[in-house]
Order: sequence, then structure tokens, then C-alpha cells
Amino acid sequence: METLDPDLLKTFLAFVDSGSLAQAASSVGRSPSAVTAQMQRLEEIVGEPLLAPQGRGRGLTKAGEDLVGHARRILAAHREAWLALKGARAAGRVAIGTTQDFADSGLPDLLRAFAVSHPRVRIELRVGRSAELAQALQSGGLDLAIVMRQAATPDEVGVLREPMIWLCSQMGLASRQEELPLALLDPYCGFREAALAALDTAGRRYRIAAGSASLAGLRTAVNAGVALTLRTARFAHSGIVEAPRELGLPQVPMAEFAIRLRAGAGGPAADLAALLSGDLALPGLRG
Repeated sequence: METLDPDLLKTFLAFVDSGSLAQAASSVGRSPSAVTAQMQRLEEIVGEPLLAPQGRGRGLTKAGEDLVGHARRILAAHREAWLALKGARAAGRVAIGTTQDFADSGLPDLLRAFAVSHPRVRIELRVGRSAELAQALQSGGLDLAIVMRQAATPDEVGVLREPMIWLCSQMGLASRQEELPLALLDPYCGFREAALAALDTAGRRYRIAAGSASLAGLRTAVNAGVALTLRTARFAHSGIVEAPRELGLPQVPMAEFAIRLRAGAGGPAADLAALLSGDLALPGLRG
């Protein structure tokens, strides 16, 4: 009996969660042709087609749907075993910094799993903006940081790619205006730059209706229907949803986040970085 390779299962779930082979390729850091080859190999092992044509893309067959739950359980078991073996004798301190995006979505469950498996490791968490976290990493104040990626850096050990999406209140904008009202973080912010560049390129008129130094301020403005914003699906909860197509908003690029590990950081920090690189990607809308 052939075994189900965890790498193949990770790619399969990346397709399931993103809905396309291209998005899955971006998520796992492989070329589309390599992802297609992986899916073909997984189908050979299973002995049945897992993907089938569906509209302009591909969807899951019945066998594919059946495999999803098994794949998640297998990868969860792998993670638990790996963490337990790594954490049995580990001790010390790990200082991790993250943007608010991940502090609200994905990170808490993984930090809990790490804390359970590494009981003698003290975790220190700092939530802030990418620029200040990168500075803290360079100065030695942090061992590990999750920050928005502007360019490749020597200390990055993982890259997360997720679609940027336009978001608004689930009740829509409180009033329709000629100028598109935006809620944006104060400079410098990669989402701010992407939003303004896309609107300028499209020739769409806009105004900054709400500015904030924190995501809490953006959430207030968006929930009130005063403005819409550009983030990832991690921001889409508590009354905030993807903006309707009828607004005719322009296409925007993928958001990239780097998991960066300080040179000389200890083994526990490297363990946590590896865990985040493999498991922090967002289910559902992700890249």
C-alpha cells in the first residue's frame, strides 16, 4: 500500500481552500506545472481522479471530497507528533512579533499548540505594524516576526500569499458618493499603497474618509458604512464582508507576508517559525 505524502496533501488542501491550481501554486511556493504534477501523483496513489473540470476551472470529484477530511487529520497528526518530539526537551524564551492581521486570525491556535508541546518555553508576544516589528527583529528585541513583505530578505523562512480584497460593511456604504470613500492605515502601509495605486491606474475618484494607526480604527469606519478598505479575508468578520461587484472596484495584487527568523535565534524560535510557515495560511480565500 502506498502512503499519502504529507507534501502532496498540503498542496491538495491548498487547492481546496483557494479554489484554483494557480492560487494553490502561489500558496505552496511552487510553479503551476509542479502543482499539477503533484495532483496527478496523488491521484495515482489514491487510484481515482480527485479533480474534474468545473466551469472555467476545476472542482473536486466525490473521491476528492472524501479525501479532504482525511488529509486534514493526517496533517494534524503529523504536526502534533513533530511538535511533541521537538518540544520535549526545549526550554528558553521566544519573542514573536506579528501584525494585527494574524493576531486576530490563525496565530492564537498555533501559539496554543506550541505552548502545549513546549511547556518549558516562555512565549512573549508583541503586536504592531510591520516597520516597527522589522526594526525590533533587527535590533534583537524579537526572535521571530510576521510582517508584510516588501522584498525578499535573508532572514525570511516562509512566505504567505493571500489575495487582497475590497471590504465593506455587510449593510453596504451608508451613502453613495461620486468619490469612493476609503478607510486606510496611516503611511507607510502596503495595503494603502496598493489601494491608491489600483484606483489611480483605473482612473477612479476617491477620498480618504478615515485614517487610523490601527486596524481597530479601520474596523469602526468600515462597520459604520463610512468607508471601505483593502485588506485580506482575515479582516472579513464581525459585520465586514467582501465589497459587491456592482461597485466596480479595480483588481488588486496578492498580499505577501514574510515569516522572518533572527539570525542566531534559538531552536524553539526555529521550531515555531517552521510551524507557522506550514500552518498559518488562511483557509478559504487565500493565495
